[in-house]
Amino acid sequence: MTRSLDDLDVSGRVVLVRSDFNVPTAQVDDHTVIVDDGRIRAGLPTLSWLIERGARVVILAHLGRPKGSVTAELSLAPVAARLGELLGKPVKFASSVAGDALAEQVSGLTDGDVLLCENVRFDARETSKDARERGELARDWAAWADAFVSDGFGVLHREQASVTDVAALLPRAAGRLVQSEYSSFARVMSDPARPYVVVLGGSKVSDKIGVITHLLDRVDQLLIGGGMAFTFLAAQGHNVGRSLLDESLIPTVQKIMSDAQARGVDIVLPVDVVVAPHIADDAPTRLVAVSEIPEDWMGLDIGPETARIFSEAVERAATVVWNGPMGVFEIPAFAQGTLILARALADSAAFTVVGGGDSAAAIRVLGVDETAFDHISTGGGASLELLEGRVLPGLAILEEDQ
Repeated sequence: MTRSLDDLDVSGRVVLVRSDFNVPTAQVDDHTVIVDDGRIRAGLPTLSWLIERGARVVILAHLGRPKGSVTAELSLAPVAARLGELLGKPVKFASSVAGDALAEQVSGLTDGDVLLCENVRFDARETSKDARERGELARDWAAWADAFVSDGFGVLHREQASVTDVAALLPRAAGRLVQSEYSSFARVMSDPARPYVVVLGGSKVSDKIGVITHLLDRVDQLLIGGGMAFTFLAAQGHNVGRSLLDESLIPTVQKIMSDAQARGVDIVLPVDVVVAPHIADDAPTRLVAVSEIPEDWMGLDIGPETARIFSEAVERAATVVWNGPMGVFEIPAFAQGTLILARALADSAAFTVVGGGDSAAAIRVLGVDETAFDHISTGGGASLELLEGRVLPGLAILEEDQ
């Protein structure tokens, strides 16, 4: 990666920062409450650095998918309040995404001030497929900004006005979070210490096919859990009951397993699972071998024997990447597999990278010490695309000459 914060002259200048504050929220007594502020905390090192050096900080971020419509529940106002608490200073809030009203607020900033703009996705131009529309919005921002800092790792795989288009118009640099994310993934992709183990879970096998294919030439062992495991089990001939299953991908999965065997890559699948007739806190559960899943039941977590096998693989590894929970961890009856795996990674001497999204959320929900992991990514989609070997548009623009 090219320029970092240290290459920018920010004192007294308006610095536009693209952050990722797309945090989970809930409605409580008609108020929006932030459920997990992990992504806000992850942005603090960059913002604190800019504040300390007298920058006039303007933050662009999004929340959810309002699709160009103003949606009260997706306002960033609660984020501004929480950010102010974490920074220990007031954070101004702009109800506008762009235009004269925002420009006027920016002109009133003094050195060290922080202004968070309203959800950029309230403006349909942000996510437009038309480069001219995105460019129009980007030029609106660039008219009053002196520099751009990219610190929203979770959106770097998007070609959007606040990610790529405005970056092309200003002196630009990577923030501390993006630098940390990039270096961690570069380490596991270029020259990982071995044995190199990748643990994949989550619900959709379709989301991980590209990752698995790309990793077959790189890893020593692939551990497959979560809902996606049932397509692999079905490809082996198992009856998976009503478990998540993508029948259309069974031939693809069979080829992956054949290719893995030819390359000497060990694909490890569950041997036992926790099943239930439906997903609910009070649902009856059973522990069964993968060959004995009842016809009308569904697998919702890996079993204890599988968790033991996975944990031992992690203990032997020198590098571990984990993306996707082992079960429906939000419900205690189906959380044990994810919890056991997370603790094994936390205790491991390996270089451990957690690939964002639900995996990162599970660590916090289940109370596992975040500091025990070498890196917890803030971007599930971006981390997956890096593991697939794709070029992220938001990274590519940072590496262009300027």
